[in-house]
Amino acid sequence: MMVLRKIALLGGSGFIGTRLTSDLLQAGHDVMIGDIVRSNIYPDRRIDVDVRDFDALVSACAGYDVIINLAAVHRDDVRPVSLYYDTNVTGARMVCQAAEKLDIRTIVFTSSVAVYGHQEGEPNEDSPHNPIGPYGETKSQAEIIYKEWYSKDSLNRKLVIIRPTVVFGKGNRGNVYNLMAQVTSGHFVMVGNGQNRKSMAYVENVAAFLAHSLSSEAGVHIFNYIDKPDINMNEFVELVEQRTGCTILPFRLPCIVGRFAGTILDFIARISGRIFPISRVRIEKFCATTVFSAERVRLSGFVAPTELNEALIETIEAEFGRGSPKASG
Repeated sequence: MMVLRKIALLGGSGFIGTRLTSDLLQAGHDVMIGDIVRSNIYPDRRIDVDVRDFDALVSACAGYDVIINLAAVHRDDVRPVSLYYDTNVTGARMVCQAAEKLDIRTIVFTSSVAVYGHQEGEPNEDSPHNPIGPYGETKSQAEIIYKEWYSKDSLNRKLVIIRPTVVFGKGNRGNVYNLMAQVTSGHFVMVGNGQNRKSMAYVENVAAFLAHSLSSEAGVHIFNYIDKPDINMNEFVELVEQRTGCTILPFRLPCIVGRFAGTILDFIARISGRIFPISRVRIEKFCATTVFSAERVRLSGFVAPTELNEALIETIEAEFGRGSPKASG
């Protein structure tokens, strides 16, 4: 029998948080959204809370028995860089201090596969952390803070750390959407041979797994979240073409040429102040194979509500299909 919980959902106004709120409410849980951003879907459940503000956290989370922390600075172009540390690291410390003061014994934290950096093969939850940017670095540091909180009362506390890969779905404007938009633009050129694979995660499945994780026993539980099987770039581009009727340019660029073009655009951007959809970093990400193990999720017994291919089709058709805002705009 499922135990109903009183859940403080920090960062709950965002893309994943909105979907998770819906799942938790449908399951019968009591949910408070703590966020500095207004919730368009659940405005009556939202309280203005900054995870860097200890007093605000204590006031908002009093009376709740679970904290789920989705709040993060995560874009790859945030300036100043200190904002990553203020929210992702200081925020983690404040959340743990508030949980300790209020005797909240369950924390679910969304980290990221960015903690692994670039590694060969499919990193699993035991792979070393080797982040290469401030986002991954601060997520890795935050995990240490949460583990220290757990270790202070390991017999009675539960810590769940979930490391999603890139998340997509209708309404999101992240990396997967941007790639879809480029493919449908009429100016897209394939860079590389397209055999490189990418791990992805559908927002509805991520939210469902976050809700599922509440049933874990006491202890520390760490999961990568990826919807398998991984898709390669040829398959991705072909799927977008099939579902939208678009056609990409009929030639390919070697990755080394793409990286050179990205470097030139980066230089122009620096001296002109313009923002381009293409950069060296994005070309390198496109050409790289980035896959992660999801075996631990499978062994947990969780079954994703939507298969990856179906999720991609739903997203493509909602955002770029005939009658979509993009198509009619």
